Amino acid sequence: MPEFTPLFVATCAHVASTTLTGLALATLVYARTDSPLLAALAMFGPSFAELIGATTLLSVADRVRPRTALALVALAGGAAGLALATPGMPLGAMFAVISALGLVSSLGSGVRYGLLNEIVPRDGYVLGRSVLNISNGAMQIAGFALGGLLLAVVPPRTTLIIGSALAFGAALILRLGLSARPPRVAGRPSIAVTWRVNRHLLSTPARRAVYLSMWVPNGLVVGCEALFVPYAPQAAGALFVAAALGMLSGDLAAGRFLPPRARRRVVTPLRFLLALPFLLFALPLSPPVAAGAAAVASIGFASTLLLQERLIELVGEEVRGQALGLQATGMKAMQAVGSTLAGLTAQYLPAGVAMALMALASLAATAALSPGLRVAAALTREIHRPRGDIRIYAPAGPGPKVDLLGHAAARQEQQ
Repeated sequence: MPEFTPLFVATCAHVASTTLTGLALATLVYARTDSPLLAALAMFGPSFAELIGATTLLSVADRVRPRTALALVALAGGAAGLALATPGMPLGAMFAVISALGLVSSLGSGVRYGLLNEIVPRDGYVLGRSVLNISNGAMQIAGFALGGLLLAVVPPRTTLIIGSALAFGAALILRLGLSARPPRVAGRPSIAVTWRVNRHLLSTPARRAVYLSMWVPNGLVVGCEALFVPYAPQAAGALFVAAALGMLSGDLAAGRFLPPRARRRVVTPLRFLLALPFLLFALPLSPPVAAGAAAVASIGFASTLLLQERLIELVGEEVRGQALGLQATGMKAMQAVGSTLAGLTAQYLPAGVAMALMALASLAATAALSPGLRVAAALTREIHRPRGDIRIYAPAGPGPKVDLLGHAAARQEQQ
């Protein structure tokens, strides 16, 4: 897998860049406005624009050359960081740049993870994705640690410039390290195609349950994390590092050490673990205890990795890039929603109480989505049975494709 190394290194640089940029922006905006809501929006606001991109541009993910698209997205991140570092930029202009960056970034996840599915062996996606997730966690730890150190000695705008340099480095690595692969699907991308495929992906209860289970509980818990700065201004960096360590540990265990059958069994416990420890934040916690609770909770993010494996089994190869892009973009959008809700709540309640309320909402969403996930799990077990030839789509051709799995889900719900 010679292309995995440059993709891995570039992804590390990209995550470090976005972590530095997000932390610097949140610090800069909070210092200027003293508003938890605006600080949360500065860090997670681009995800709202990514949601717009997911509903209009996501068909591009399967219809462009991956190397070119990924390099251009990285260049856009570097340029946005330089623009945000401009002294005296009005707050409205800063959020306009943040939104434009989110719109461009909406293409990156679909292209990146669709390419990953091509360059790893057929059964190696979970391991490959877990390696990328682990690198994401490690780079978040390094990014928050480095960001905390930098912000202690240099202005936030200097930190933004360093983040831009990392983004430009990622673009160079992608351009030189990846081969010039053709698009996965022929034809021109369009808003109509994006809408059609998105509707298809969300057309069956099984796939909807998988998507919503990756989006809603996750986003509400990220709302808890968005309040780390107002909850513990002097220890926020330590809380972010602890959360990243927990996520890294969970992804390592799920991707490297758990066999497929065990991965299916632990999905539900991990989904509930994601929110439970944040209930403790309603109590006064010392920084070490708060960091421990955040680390334990973040182990639950491994459920998202395991649900991605289930999603891949429920969609056809010709839309896999868009399917994974929709997952990533929807998750980021829900994280932005969760962060905004948490910020609004913290305007009127103590930050710890707001975090506990967000955790309760996440637990309620997890419980409500569990029946649909059982349907999805039954369908994936059916796919893996040796008898019969179960296919997601009819063979490619000029006529309409038949979603056999959708019919299977409908039959199962009627039983």
